[in-house]
Amino acid sequence: MRFHHRAVPIALAAVLIDTIGFGIILPVLPSLIVHLAHVGLPDATRIGGYMLIAFATAQFFAGPVLGNLGDRLGRRAVLLAAMTAFAADYALMAVAPTIGWLFLGRIIAGITGATYGPVNAVLADVTPPDKRGATFGLVGAAFGAGFIIGPAIGGLLSTLGPRAPFIAAACLALANAATIALVMPETLPPERRRRFDWKQANVFGAFAPLFHAGGATPLLIATLIWQIAHMVYPATWAFYAEIALGWNGRQVGWSLAAVGGAMMIVQIFLTGRATKRFGEERTALIGLAIGAAEFALIAFATNGWQVYPLILIGALAGLVFPSINAILANRVDASHQGALQGGMASLSSIAAIVGPLVMTQSLAFGADRGLPRRGVPARRGAGGGRARDDLVRGGQAEGGAGVSPPILPSPLP
Repeated sequence: MRFHHRAVPIALAAVLIDTIGFGIILPVLPSLIVHLAHVGLPDATRIGGYMLIAFATAQFFAGPVLGNLGDRLGRRAVLLAAMTAFAADYALMAVAPTIGWLFLGRIIAGITGATYGPVNAVLADVTPPDKRGATFGLVGAAFGAGFIIGPAIGGLLSTLGPRAPFIAAACLALANAATIALVMPETLPPERRRRFDWKQANVFGAFAPLFHAGGATPLLIATLIWQIAHMVYPATWAFYAEIALGWNGRQVGWSLAAVGGAMMIVQIFLTGRATKRFGEERTALIGLAIGAAEFALIAFATNGWQVYPLILIGALAGLVFPSINAILANRVDASHQGALQGGMASLSSIAAIVGPLVMTQSLAFGADRGLPRRGVPARRGAGGGRARDDLVRGGQAEGGAGVSPPILPSPLP
């Protein structure tokens, strides 16, 4: 694939490696929380939700600050700081002795790990307005590729213990930081920068230019609702698959890899064509309709194999975010792209607070009261011979601690 600016592949590589990093840890996080907190799966689900909320709250306040710093200092410095901090965060979580340290790691990641805002600002810097929808789609493609590679590797590394994927993620983040420091060019020249303004370094100030442009409010509301809905995957999928479908860490990893693969195909091959043919507004509506249908049908899946065709069809929901992001980016001048993307990160953080709070607690409530276990033998699940009732009640099954919750360092695109 040819890129029109050499900063584009490096920025996309940041998203790819970032996604690989947290995708690696998804299949094993359940066991680490169960082990460190000494709780069962329902309570671990609740703790996982609280961790996501801690991360999202920190990012809610930090996202606009980083976006405005990018408008002042340039994109490269912000991306470098974010990836360096991510490396430190994964290393911290790899040696965390208590559940409190895991929470500290999530807060650090939330403050410094808003990589998608700076990356989108890089792409907006170097992309003509009429091509931004397709270019923003490449971010989703990089995310999808990372979600193929990361969970698959994480499932394999899980055989080495629940901490091994964290070490691998730290190494990947550090390598990404080194690449940014040595190779990535700056995309915001000094003459296009503006001074840092605390009045704009919050979610409301970041969107002020859009409100003045008019027509932004419905888009922002739609984006927020969509982000809340999409939190069902990072907040509950690993738990739901374990409780209702009897899947183990490896099976969860492969299912997430399938999500990433389908998303990558849509983002690379369909986003640009769809926005060109239908326009950004209609493309976003198509994606929203398909996403709603996918969520509804997965809720009624009776066997694990039924999830995969729904994942393939539901990947068309990946058209939503790049289409809306392109509409908004086209309404903001170059000196405010970082502020806009920081505001988008904070909007996603609101969703990451509300979504997990509702979804993880609902799932835990259902698990406590006997969530239907469709397609699962009464006593033994597909998780390498584990006793399923022991996992749900919280005991440690025959070979170690149970399973742990997924914690995403960045919102889904």
